[in-house]
Parts: sequence; C-alpha cells; structure tokens
Amino acid sequence: MRVRYRPTLRLTELTLLIPPALLAIVGMLMIFLVPTGQVGWSWSDIWVSLAFAGAVLGMSLTFGIRGFRGDQIILPLVAALAVIGILMIQRLHPDLTALDPGYATLAQRQLLFLMTGLAVLWLIVMLAGPVNAMGWLRRYKYTWLLVSLALQAATFVVGTGPPGSGAKLWISAGPIQIQPSEIVKITLVIFLAGYLDDKRDLLGSSWRLGRVSLPPIPYLVPMGLMWAASLLTLVILNDLGSALMFFAVFLTMLYLASGRPVYVTIGVITFALACFGAWRAFSRVEVRVQNWLDPWQDPFITGYQPIQSDFALASGGILGTGFAQGSPWYIPAVETDYVFSAIGEELGLLGTLALLTMYLLLTVRGFTVAMRVRDGFAQLLAAGLTSIIAFQTIIIVGGVVRIIPLTGITLPYISYGGSSLLSMFALTGLLLHISSLPRRG
Repeated sequence: MRVRYRPTLRLTELTLLIPPALLAIVGMLMIFLVPTGQVGWSWSDIWVSLAFAGAVLGMSLTFGIRGFRGDQIILPLVAALAVIGILMIQRLHPDLTALDPGYATLAQRQLLFLMTGLAVLWLIVMLAGPVNAMGWLRRYKYTWLLVSLALQAATFVVGTGPPGSGAKLWISAGPIQIQPSEIVKITLVIFLAGYLDDKRDLLGSSWRLGRVSLPPIPYLVPMGLMWAASLLTLVILNDLGSALMFFAVFLTMLYLASGRPVYVTIGVITFALACFGAWRAFSRVEVRVQNWLDPWQDPFITGYQPIQSDFALASGGILGTGFAQGSPWYIPAVETDYVFSAIGEELGLLGTLALLTMYLLLTVRGFTVAMRVRDGFAQLLAAGLTSIIAFQTIIIVGGVVRIIPLTGITLPYISYGGSSLLSMFALTGLLLHISSLPRRG
C-alpha cells in the first residue's frame, strides 16, 4: 500500500532559517574583506555560506513537501549554532595554518563534516517514520548496549589521544580518526530509554535500609554498572568529560523515569566519592585538578592553555575585539576545546551570553518535545538526547571558564571535529522525528 503524504508549509521554520543564512553570508564577507580592507567581493568569497544556506532552506522545503509536521524551532537554532561554528573555524583557519601547515585543510574538512551532518539529519527525518525507527530502536536496546561497551573496549585497547595527555579518545584507521565516545553517548541513551521504560512498573516499589528508602534491585544493578563505567572512563581512558556527561545524562533519565530524587542523591554522592578517590590515587587526575586550581604553577607547559584562554576572555570584555580582530590562535587546541574562548574574545560577554541563550532555548525546546510526546520510550529518548546537549555545553563551558576542570569534550555544533558534528546532527534528527510523533491528549 502506497503511503500518501500531505504537503505542508513550514513557514515558521523557513522564516527563522533566514537569519542564520544571512549571518553565514555576512560573516564570510567579514572574514575575507575586513583583514585586507577591501570593499569589492566575488561570489567565490561566499560560496560556503551559499551552500549552507541552500542546504538548510532546501531541507526545510523537502520536510514540508514530505508532510513532516515536527518541531519548527529546533532546526533554526541548530543552524544558527552551526553557522557560528563554521565561521569561527573559517576565521581561525589562516592564522592556524601560518603556525602549523597541518591546519591547511581545516576549514574544508569542517565544511565537509557539516554538510555530511546535515545529510544525516535529513535522512533520519525522512526515513525514521517509514521504517518505524522508534520500534526497532526500542526492540534492539540491548544491542545498543553491546555496541556502547564494544566501542569503549576498543578505545581502551587501540585508542590514542593528544601526546602527553594520557587520554585515549580516538580510534585511527589510516587518515580517518573516530571518537567512539561521540557515538556511545547516543547508543547509551537509546539503551537507557528502552530499559527504563520497560522497568517503569518497578518504580513504585522500594526497600529500606534503616531510615533510607533505596531503589529496587533491578535499578541498583544498572546504576552500579553506569557508576562503574563512568569511573572506568575517567580512570582508564582519562576522559573526564565523557565520564561526567555519561553519568549526568543517566541520572537525569533515571530521575525522569522514577520521579525519585533519592536515586540522583545516591548517584551523585557515590560518583563524587569515586572522583575524589581517583584524584588522590591517580597522578593524571591529580595533575588535571591542580592545573584547574592554579594554572600559574606551571605557566609555560601544563598551565599555558588555560592561562591563554583567561587572557582571551579578559581581552574580549563586554563587546569583544570584533569578529576576526582578535588573537585566539595563541590558545592551543582553540578550534576544539577552547572555541568558546575565541568567541568570547572576539564577540565579548554579550556574544557568549547570546550563544548560551541559544543553547538554553534548544534545551527548553528539546524537553518540551519530551513532555508532549505520548510514547514512554520516546519521552525518555528525547529527554536523554536533550540532556546530552545541555550537559555537554555546561561541562565544556564550565571547564573553559574554570568552574570545573577542563574535560576536553566539544562545544555542540561549533567545535571542530567530524565525530562530534555527525553525532550531534544525528541526535537532532532523532529529536525532530520524536517531535512529529503523536502527542498526549
């Protein structure tokens, strides 16, 4: 039987996509014209922006032709963040290349990652409904758990990381590097959504240890496994960012599925104690914490990166030095870990607040999708995916401004990196699909 789709005009989405498209064009012109003082320009200066604008506007039109009736706010917010990301990478490209010829293809690779990510998002939205994605994601939840464990194990065995960091973050296959944690964060959320939804009937029961009401045993086991997995990610892989994010997302989903804050309290206390033990027992963790507390104890080696970041944020002030007018290339790994510092230097406090507001709006929209959808599995999945965006932003921004130790995860949709961009756009595609599912009555 052939399925017929009723086209719809996604006017709100199309209207909200116009500002990111214009920002891409204006920003690219500033990158090429401002440093040289030129007034004339050619189409070749803005072909990247035109390609991006055409892609997102065309995507919205095809959604309408297909009859997709999902959320119309999420895609414009993601597009705006992606525009900021590609502009910052394009702006950093010539300065980083002057310091290291290895950056010669930085902007081209990021554009390739971005366009591939948009294609992944489009495919998920267009195909998830016809193939009943929610059904088979739920059905094979334990397969997603096995995939998560296999990827983490592979990272431990053959993973590599930045020289001297002791971290195991990537798996290399020739010229291709994959960061498995970017895939694991999605597969793990799919498993947790399916598992917690299946065990909802047990949420009303509990057992007591003295005056303390404890979760039922079927919940203590997965909570213990997640606690152990997060700790092992911290200690063995030296990946503090992924460890924090995995456990924070897990506790959020557990609380939403149960409504019991005692689960979160127990999880936070035990994980905090484990982190304290790791800090005292492992030198790598101890150095990271010491560098967070006082980078000036070694300002030319371990403390150089956070010190340069502090200087960049301070020089930005309220209004910033101006786009493409700062010197953020002095910060090592500015295109990945410290892109927020580059934004703060050139766009100032107001620019960073505007950026954080976009993340806040995206988070609110994601949780709105979770609250509206009728299906329990989809509710937890949407909440978990949104939690990834929220916690990843909080953790990396908190590390850059030194509220917490720097963790090395990426700023969603903005930082350089193929694994990060592809996973975030896949996440967005799933969130958009969930927004089109039947709502609560």
